[in-house]
Amino acid sequence: MAQGKQKFKSERPGGLKKPPHNKQKGPRKGGRTIAPKKAHVVQQQKLKNVLEVAIRNKIEQEVTQTASTKLHKRLSVLKMPETKAFKGPPGNSK
Repeated sequence: MAQGKQKFKSERPGGLKKPPHNKQKGPRKGGRTIAPKKAHVVQQQKLKNVLEVAIRNKIEQEVTQTASTKLHKRLSVLKMPETKAFKGPPGNSK
């Protein structure tokens, strides 16, 4: 068994106490940004992506231009209409 008296913390004079901190417990909300280990690699990847997009757009322009000059009728590039999200087969609701 333990021997001797128990030690108690002494109280502050006048009974003054610190106000409790309203710290949030648990994980914080929001996304986390983690700095990359190699920043120059990230810059190289961004540059590569920008160049790929530029090259793809240039090729697409050249192809449409050559196709429009070769055809007797003017070529018009059509864009697909935006459709609503696919919900699944009918009759399969929960």
